[in-house]
Amino acid sequence: MKSFLLSSLLFSTILAGVVPRATEKVDYHGFKVLRLELTEKSAKVEAKIEELVAHVLNPGTSSVLDVVVSADKVKAVSAFAKKSTVITEDVGLALEGEGGISAYSVPSETWFTAYHSYADHMQFIKDLQASFTSNSEIITAGTSVQGRVLTGIHIWGSGGKGSKPAVLFHGTVHAREWITTMTVEYIAWQLLTKYGSDASVKALVDKFDFYIMPIVNPDGFAYTQTNDRLWRKNRQTVSGNSCVGRDNNRNWSYKWEVTGGASTNPCSETFKGLAAGDAPENKGMMAQVTSLRDGKGLRLYIDFHSYGQYILWPYGYNCNLVVENDAQHRSLATAAAAAIKAVSGTAYTYGPSCSTLYATTGSSTDYTDVVGNATYSYTYELRDKGNSGFVLPVNQIQPTVRETWAGVVSMLKSA
Repeated sequence: MKSFLLSSLLFSTILAGVVPRATEKVDYHGFKVLRLELTEKSAKVEAKIEELVAHVLNPGTSSVLDVVVSADKVKAVSAFAKKSTVITEDVGLALEGEGGISAYSVPSETWFTAYHSYADHMQFIKDLQASFTSNSEIITAGTSVQGRVLTGIHIWGSGGKGSKPAVLFHGTVHAREWITTMTVEYIAWQLLTKYGSDASVKALVDKFDFYIMPIVNPDGFAYTQTNDRLWRKNRQTVSGNSCVGRDNNRNWSYKWEVTGGASTNPCSETFKGLAAGDAPENKGMMAQVTSLRDGKGLRLYIDFHSYGQYILWPYGYNCNLVVENDAQHRSLATAAAAAIKAVSGTAYTYGPSCSTLYATTGSSTDYTDVVGNATYSYTYELRDKGNSGFVLPVNQIQPTVRETWAGVVSMLKSA
């Protein structure tokens, strides 16, 4: 049985009946994933479908929609399509196949054989740093809606702390993208544990200052473990509205006001917020980018997401624009995709964000490129292409983090 296809960037309206109360956990047993080939592709048709389903996974991208729907509404939803295909028979069973959350062990590579709780991820970062105190420190980038500190690790080499151009990695912007947490931690683990024994890793650490943030949406991530595994946004409320959450990758202040790449509906999974940068997590991340820009400069930014297997660069807000150093961005992405494929055969698509995938406004990569003056700014969409989607089985953690590491190393060598 196939697992389900769940989009990493656009995950549309969650109905009130599916959003749990604080003490409930969403039960997806009996829900199906349907792929709908629409007879008519329009906002009106899509709105009618949204009223019936739990999730629309890829709104606005094509005449094909992937939706999560309860069994009793399959017939009504299918009526809007000229063809309806079941991608997953039972979403709840697919979630069971993802594997449970393990107790943590650190700093061995066995950490990357299971998913972990938020508290254990924080302990992992602390324990990793405590093992390499001479060239690392714990860093923070503000706090979340619920007061959790955005915590990461700063790694440096021979020049001393803060002496080299910055490389910034963000993970778990969208709460349900658990594989990104593991991937960003794997990069930190490799840089520190291999610094003293691998000349190629040492060269990279001596070349840059690394600022690595595995979980920049801690409230949402914790919520996926207690209430709704498929939650995407942060946990910020909107006055006078029962819907919760802003999309932290539509809330960055650059081109936030542009229409078409985010939603103004608080119930939408791409809700941009009420004002540019009004999510506290984004305030912290934007301050971090500004600080690095004003220091030794920001050489490379990567925002890790899942899924789809893409390497994307600016711009997201306008499909007709290309970044000034588009050729250089393409060169690094081409080499990274080849390096990833060489590890395990995984194929990545690459190109400018808007024209390659879809429009996004208030996005991290547009902000870091223009406001942060990053030399290179990318989004990685990790495994897979939809067979498992967000619920990537534990046996794919190590293959994913290893191949992604190869792609990142390729970029770092040329950046």
